[in-house]
Amino acid sequence: MVVRPTSVRIDDAGPSGDGPRRLASAEREGSDVTVRSVPFVDRIADGVFALDERLRVTYLNDEAAALFGADREDVLGEPLGEAVPGTLEGQFPAAFYRAADGGLPATVELYHHERDARFELRAYPVEDGLSAFVLELDDRERRVDRRAAVLEAIDDGVVTIDGNRRIVGVNEAMTSFLGADRADLVGEGVDALAALAGVADEDLEAIRRGIGDVESGLARQRRFELPVTDGDGSERVGELRLVPIRDGAASVAAVVRDVTDRREYERVVESLHEVTRWLLEADDPEEICAVAVHAGSDLLGLPISGVWLLEDERGYLEPVAGTAEAYDEFGGFPRFGPGEGLVWDAFEAGEVERFDDLRTVDDLYNPDTPLRSEVIAPIGTHGVLMTGSFEPEAFDETDVELLSTLVENTRAALDRTERERALRERTERIERQTERLEAIARLLSRDLECQLERVGSVLDAGDGDDRELPPAEREVESILDRTDRLVDDVRELARDAGAVGARSRLDLATAVEDARSAVGLEPDAVRLVGGATLRADRDRFRHLLESAFDAIAARTDDVAIEIGPLEDGSRGLFVRDAESVAAVDGLGPAVGGVREGAELAVLGAIARAHGWRPLVERDRRDRLRIAIREIATLERTESGSGSRPSAR
Repeated sequence: MVVRPTSVRIDDAGPSGDGPRRLASAEREGSDVTVRSVPFVDRIADGVFALDERLRVTYLNDEAAALFGADREDVLGEPLGEAVPGTLEGQFPAAFYRAADGGLPATVELYHHERDARFELRAYPVEDGLSAFVLELDDRERRVDRRAAVLEAIDDGVVTIDGNRRIVGVNEAMTSFLGADRADLVGEGVDALAALAGVADEDLEAIRRGIGDVESGLARQRRFELPVTDGDGSERVGELRLVPIRDGAASVAAVVRDVTDRREYERVVESLHEVTRWLLEADDPEEICAVAVHAGSDLLGLPISGVWLLEDERGYLEPVAGTAEAYDEFGGFPRFGPGEGLVWDAFEAGEVERFDDLRTVDDLYNPDTPLRSEVIAPIGTHGVLMTGSFEPEAFDETDVELLSTLVENTRAALDRTERERALRERTERIERQTERLEAIARLLSRDLECQLERVGSVLDAGDGDDRELPPAEREVESILDRTDRLVDDVRELARDAGAVGARSRLDLATAVEDARSAVGLEPDAVRLVGGATLRADRDRFRHLLESAFDAIAARTDDVAIEIGPLEDGSRGLFVRDAESVAAVDGLGPAVGGVREGAELAVLGAIARAHGWRPLVERDRRDRLRIAIREIATLERTESGSGSRPSAR
């Protein structure tokens, strides 16, 4: 016969028997009623079969046929007792058969020996027969167990919710986060869970709407990020995702992830970008290091931190910045030389080093240090940043990563200041060279012309009287010597008179005698008025004195020079014309009221390079006076007062 089955919803099957009744009430013709195929029922993984009023099999799907151990076509129309293996049929209680007579639904538990499995048989009385469902209990329980195991293995908190907004299940991660028992949550409404997590009312309302959207199919998922409170009362940031599920009574799963650390990491990274801007705006290396240290303390939570920079000349790491907590704890930082401590080793290796427990580390700079763990991060070739903690294993990979970012930005800022400093020095050097070249041009065009005019004047004066020729020759020789020294002064100025080498303790009387002899003055032409010692570059200081003697000798016929410590008691020297200033007027550019030539230009450059302050002025007796003030290393001595410097 041909049967046209009605539309059947499997999930309608239940105690009311409505679903099985629909299956059994298909249109029939004739007395032998069989239904060979109901497509969507055929695909159900559980066994389904139907019996008529005489308990003959009128329908069964593939799974039921497999349970009966028979071919589907062979079983249709056969009595249940013949279709079902005796080992199964013998387990059907009377209640099962009474259901066929219009009684109540019956549930039977069977054991299938060949499959070694337990089954649950649910029979529902329908018009003209019986409909039955067979579910493998062990398989269902295994699926439930697998789902439960998966949920428990998830690190995120998971809550399953039914259509009435009640909690069906909750995993261990969720109960641990909330500090609650599973039994206290299952069966409760979503509002109770929200109250336990400290969810705000407006957030709870949004969650309710999200559950409705996911449950009704309006959305595949809903995602929220909101502040929550954990079981310890700590404020956290939670990410909530709502997704649809079909797991028994549950229809929606809420997956909760604690994203507090991730959001804090993102905040710190964003703040480090702002710190980078501060670092790039700083001009001084010590200011850059101070910004880096305080950024590490405030942003990364590293209160015990400091920065050491390499001191190039002496070759050690000098502390330049530290946190207030570090100074309070240690009272200052040591400097580290080659091979001294973990700080130098990390700097030399150029790699970030993390020490989880300093008590297990050898060769500590201070074996009694109260620190238990630390991280040392080299700042390129500039130095290191070190941070420590009084607790072991206080730093993790995230700390190292963030600290490395801070250190790299600090290195870039220090590189920039180094480049800018080199550029400034180069610019200043070029400017000084330009000024010197301009001065040389002026001197060559003025002083050399002046000396040649004097030579011409002397020669003209000697033409009329042969007896005057020898004195004229001597005068010419003196002028040519002066010209030679002028050339030396020009060469000195051109090669950078401001360059100063190593300084040493000098005796003023010895230096004066060396300079007088080099200039070619008579021993009685220079008188030392008071002895002194000072620290200076020996060659530069001698050239300074030669320039001063030349400046005075070039402006008088009767050379008489006095030199000594300043009379006012301040640290400095004077060099003055002791006899006359009649020839001073009408010379080159003014310096301190007197117009200078090459000698005074060289003198000024050498004095300023030593950090001294040169002045050229007239004293109270209207004598030319060169004063060199602010010689911090000058010490007065008893020897030399009112004496001539002695030749060695």
